[in-house]
Amino acid sequence: MRRADLALQATKEPPLRKLGVSGSLYAVLANLQVTPGLTGAELARVVGVTPQAIAALVSKLSGRGWIERRSHPRHGNVQELHLTDRGRGELAGANRLMADLDGYLQQSLGDENYRQLRRLLGEVVELLPGWSPPDTVAP
Repeated sequence: MRRADLALQATKEPPLRKLGVSGSLYAVLANLQVTPGLTGAELARVVGVTPQAIAALVSKLSGRGWIERRSHPRHGNVQELHLTDRGRGELAGANRLMADLDGYLQQSLGDENYRQLRRLLGEVVELLPGWSPPDTVAP
C-alpha cells in the first residue's frame, strides 16, 4: 500500500504543481470543498498533518485568495475555513486533472479490476481503525 501511495504522489505532484497546486494544497482545498467551515485543527486531522503544517498551508492559500477565514457563529475566537470563488475555480482545474488520472487507472485496469480495487480499498479504510499496535515491538 505504501509503494502505491508513493507512486500516486509522485505521479500527481508534477502536473498539480504546473497548475500552482501542490498535493498538500490540493488536499486542503478538496477537503474544504467537501466539508466547508472546518477549523484549522479539524482540517489538520482530516489531512493528516500537524496543526503547524496546516497553519502554513492555510496561510499560503489565504494569501492567494483561495480560502477565507470566517468567525465561527457560536465561538468567536474560532475561525472556520471556506473556499472562495477563486479557490473553487483553481480546485476545479485540479479536480479535472485528478479525474483524468482516475480515468487512466480505470481504463488501464479494466472495469472489473477497477471496481474490485475500489471495493478492497474501501474495506481497508473501514478495517484500519480496528487495528491496535502490539504492546511491545522488537527493535
